[in-house]
Amino acid sequence: MDLLIRRNSAADETGPIEVEQPLILGLQQRMTFRRTSLWIALLPVLLLIVLLAANVMVFGDGGLDGPNQLALLFSAALALVIGMVSGRSFVHLMDHVVASINTALSALIILLLIGALAGTWLLSGVVPAMISHGLQLLSPSVFLVATCVVCSVVSLATGSSWSTAATVGIALMGIGKALGIHEGLVAGAVISGAYFGDKMSPMSDTPSLAPAVAGTDLFTHIKYMMSTSIPTYVIPLLMYQGVGLAQGSAATVQGVDEFQAAIASKFTIGWWLYLVPLSVIVMIWRKVPALPALFIGTLMGGLFAVLFQAKLISELAPADHSYMYRAYQVVISAMGTGTTVVTGNATMDELLTSGGMYGMLKTIWLILCAMVFGGAMEGAGLLQRITGALISRVQGEGSLIATTAASCVFVNVTASDQYLSIVVPGRMFAPVYAEEDWPLKSSAVHWRIVVPSLHP
Repeated sequence: MDLLIRRNSAADETGPIEVEQPLILGLQQRMTFRRTSLWIALLPVLLLIVLLAANVMVFGDGGLDGPNQLALLFSAALALVIGMVSGRSFVHLMDHVVASINTALSALIILLLIGALAGTWLLSGVVPAMISHGLQLLSPSVFLVATCVVCSVVSLATGSSWSTAATVGIALMGIGKALGIHEGLVAGAVISGAYFGDKMSPMSDTPSLAPAVAGTDLFTHIKYMMSTSIPTYVIPLLMYQGVGLAQGSAATVQGVDEFQAAIASKFTIGWWLYLVPLSVIVMIWRKVPALPALFIGTLMGGLFAVLFQAKLISELAPADHSYMYRAYQVVISAMGTGTTVVTGNATMDELLTSGGMYGMLKTIWLILCAMVFGGAMEGAGLLQRITGALISRVQGEGSLIATTAASCVFVNVTASDQYLSIVVPGRMFAPVYAEEDWPLKSSAVHWRIVVPSLHP
């Protein structure tokens, strides 16, 4: 054992040994488990929870602007100190931090592409077309079902459940109230549709983060989520339909025409716009990797904007240059810094806004800090110590999934942060799923997605 430890120290000085290093690391981790108690291993996690709770009380919704990132870095620093006290070198610990960040790089690139794609799909009219046609589904006899479907379509198109609920959802709440439908039922239909669309949307940040942490790809993650998400989506739809038939309201839907007119005043809407998302769907079906599929979808969105939204581009750029000059300026800006379309309807204006790649930077900042925390915990052997204590009580695949889900819920409730509820449990349990070769490793993490709507 002493010989192995000395050899590992030499490896730290001269560089990693590719073949023997994993074995040596495994022996050193087992020795660390004997010297590090479970309570010591939990200290960085407890510090993180305390700091995040303090951030919620002090900064409120501004926690994502820096306080939560610093909480992760402070907790990572404590984990590094514990790791060095237990005998690990700083170089060894930083190797794990860098490796942890590397696992999320593809997800970070996907997030940037999602921001660019959202910008071009908004500018080209793809997103407004989905919203406009989704609103046409409204009918008093099937209002609750239509509400759920409309929110699903809008959330799928925008990749944001919160924006959907805060814009179209609020409008539908008013329409439902005018029809005499209980507000709780309408709110349930809005949330059901918004979260289903968010979970299934490749443009959403959380479905992209979960597979990166769990060690799989975006489209495989979405495919496995369908096995549980679609049944839990269909059941409420049937219930909403039953309630709608029982109420039998004869009222008429009002207010939809205002949204339709707002969209029509700025965009040219036609069936051809669906060629853009259809092409991405075909690429997904043909098992094209997420990065090239999203990149091609982004470029097609920009091309369709130039071809079919000349009026909007002329409004968004000064008229002192040629059309191609202005089109290039508007499309690139939509990809990079985002765009806002002003229709005169406040609700629709809020929905027709995209932050582009720039809008993803806060999320990427948080993910980087979270991966630093996860790498520090893993390099210090603390993550393995905590996971080992949890796994010792697991009695099979179902028990492991339940433990993973409970961990996601716990982090979400205590930290009030949906991203951390993916990263922390994901880093803890992904190696266990990989060792057992179970294909549900990312679907277990998706359990946390619906939790934010269930607690204050």
